[in-house]
Amino acid sequence: MKIIKPTGLIVAAALMTFACSKPADTVETTDAQEVASSEGTTLTLSPEASKIAWMGYKPTGQHHGVIPATTGTVTVNGTEVTGGSFTFDITALEIHDMEAGTEMHGKLSTHLQSDDFFDAANHPTATFEITAVEPFTADDVVADNEEFASDNTPKTNSELSPEAPNYWVSGNLTMRGTTKNIKFPATINVADGAVTAKAGFNINRTDWGLAYGDEATAVDKAKDKFVYNSVGLVLDVKAN
Repeated sequence: MKIIKPTGLIVAAALMTFACSKPADTVETTDAQEVASSEGTTLTLSPEASKIAWMGYKPTGQHHGVIPATTGTVTVNGTEVTGGSFTFDITALEIHDMEAGTEMHGKLSTHLQSDDFFDAANHPTATFEITAVEPFTADDVVADNEEFASDNTPKTNSELSPEAPNYWVSGNLTMRGTTKNIKFPATINVADGAVTAKAGFNINRTDWGLAYGDEATAVDKAKDKFVYNSVGLVLDVKAN
């Protein structure tokens, strides 16, 4: 009599579970939108006080750092933000969970700058242009989806979001030559001739062509051999 080992059934069931998992916990992403002309006073970005903190995850570990802002403007009309654009220097991307100058730090930095990820040689900057700013109402919620569970599951949108957002910001994010419109909650304050804004959310990196080690197959998930598609971004902006 032929005996069928249960191990194969267990693995098959696991693969089916992974294959049918819910989409990654990422911000609303659509095609690029028209940037409307904005009215009001134009303020200049403060590079030393503006940056994007990033967080990347895989089942066996995670990395984090910042991408510095270089130039930008914010347009305000009274106490309302009506527009803005920002440029971030991909070539100056920092890694904060490894000691600079070490072999591992150098390898990761080189890999992130390579064609596997940002392709910084051909696309040295990322840009963000505001297309809409709308009130965040008491009935609004920050949506979360399930991620594949591991020891290093990415933080959710609600974990990254400011505690008390007061606006929804939509804008065109361009990386690696690809532009997508994203919408996320933010805390924005306009006072004394200055604007401060904070936001936190996940994007799906593959929407911009950063597809190295992506969550393409259930087999990869079963072996923990992948990099999460979700990348956490925490944005801090100041302009005056």
